[in-house]
Amino acid sequence: MRIHRRPNGIDLPFSSEITPQAVFEQRRRFIKTLGLGAIAGTSLWEMSQRAAHAQSGARLAAKLNPGYAVLDKQTSFKDATSYNNFYEFGTDKSDPAENAHTLKTRPWTVAIEGEVKKPQVLDLDALLKLAPLEERVYRLRCVEGWSMVIPWIGYSLSELIKKVEPNGNAKFVEFHSLADPKQMPGVRSAVLDWPYVEGLRLDEAMHPLALLTLGMYGQVLPNQNGAPVRLTVPWKYGFKSAKSIVKIRFTRDMPRTSWWLANPREYGFYSNVNPEVDHPRWSQASERRVGEDGFFAKKRKTLMFNGYAEVASLYSGMDLRKYY
Repeated sequence: MRIHRRPNGIDLPFSSEITPQAVFEQRRRFIKTLGLGAIAGTSLWEMSQRAAHAQSGARLAAKLNPGYAVLDKQTSFKDATSYNNFYEFGTDKSDPAENAHTLKTRPWTVAIEGEVKKPQVLDLDALLKLAPLEERVYRLRCVEGWSMVIPWIGYSLSELIKKVEPNGNAKFVEFHSLADPKQMPGVRSAVLDWPYVEGLRLDEAMHPLALLTLGMYGQVLPNQNGAPVRLTVPWKYGFKSAKSIVKIRFTRDMPRTSWWLANPREYGFYSNVNPEVDHPRWSQASERRVGEDGFFAKKRKTLMFNGYAEVASLYSGMDLRKYY
């Protein structure tokens, strides 16, 4: 597979299908061994594609930002790419890795609209070049009580926000994920109202920690982790970090987000990690680290704002039990 080096240092294939040579060759050996050679359309061929899907992708050049380097042990790539919430591909944790091979990530565009002076549509290459890419190691805490530590690649969402220049009416930022039933089998279900919508207050979106994410573990995002562009907001529960984003709207009013619409009693708009506020059906005071804390191991204590105390000033004077 030919890889072309672009001037900005990002290695990307010109093909829309990102398949590393080692994976491709391994797949060919697998097919040849089974004597399938010319009948690559069989289910075994599809199985080999799915198995290869989460292994590795095109590399992204990014320097580690030491200011955002959590010292916790990192979750393995295998665990981070095989245990996911991405309901567009199914509700089981293994469904995204099994089903997301159908997602086509090129061509891809993100529309920026609403209360901005410079509405525009950016393709994936423009997003990759908008600001220098950096690696940040963030904790990710999910509302179900599990957590991971992942090296993400991207840049502060504020870089994009400054480019489009929100006007004086902009108070919130709304994120829309792709909802294509042809590519995403979960969209055919009624588990949520599609498309998936999330949102942040504008000052939250401008915080340096809020990351417009284009990769992880030194490479482009795997499909099941929200390719090709997602949000990572480390002080909030994982469902706030919208995946496979196709539209960003700046609004006057608080967005009607997907999980809030589905069950406002359990999923408030802010959804900050707060161990003192229980989920109606379980405690949020402790968590299990995927791949590290076994089922019978003692759970670790959950930290306020997931350990990112620098965001506390965003909520000065707010009752975080009421605005959960």
